[in-house]
Amino acid sequence: MGKRKFVIDLGKEKIEVEGHQHKNVAIKFLMKKRRSLLMTRDKEKVEKLYAEVPQIISIIGGHLTKAYKVNWEREGTTEFQGSRFVFTLTDLPNQEITA
Repeated sequence: MGKRKFVIDLGKEKIEVEGHQHKNVAIKFLMKKRRSLLMTRDKEKVEKLYAEVPQIISIIGGHLTKAYKVNWEREGTTEFQGSRFVFTLTDLPNQEITA
């Protein structure tokens, strides 16, 4: 299966990407955001970046848009409790695109 084109909609910004599935595209994007939080040494910049992480992310495909609610935690309290800036995705109802 080849890669398909998707658009990540963050509300105020849209980013074109390629990927295989809606959820995998969302996870890859959020892991990049998480990595930038972990690698930044300046505490003020970390606070600014953490305040700007997306809470809801929509992945727009060719026929279907999938939206996810992102639950960010500063210190993990579940499976990865030692990790910093852990996130979990919750599916929101699907939306059909009528173009």
